[in-house]
Amino acid sequence: MPIIKSARKRVKTAKKATIRNAKTKRQFKASLKSLSSKPTADALREAQSAIDKAAKRHVIHKNKAARLKRRAALLAKAANVKLVKKAPVKTKTTKPRSATKKK
Repeated sequence: MPIIKSARKRVKTAKKATIRNAKTKRQFKASLKSLSSKPTADALREAQSAIDKAAKRHVIHKNKAARLKRRAALLAKAANVKLVKKAPVKTKTTKPRSATKKK
């Protein structure tokens, strides 16, 4: 165990990060396995999302993420699965703010 206070804090931070990274990695591996066992549009969407999250959180390299997404897409294409885009969610439109300046 470190003696310096900042080093003790880093040990705690590293432990939390390790747990978080392991969870992210576990989720993306599980989604890839579910896609390979039963390729569906939902499984493909979930796998791509999990891969993107893992890359964004620096659990895997961005080039590896791109390679995995490509392989997942090829696997789905071979199983004749098409990814259908969901309809965009409508958001409330707000009135534009007036251009008056405060004095």
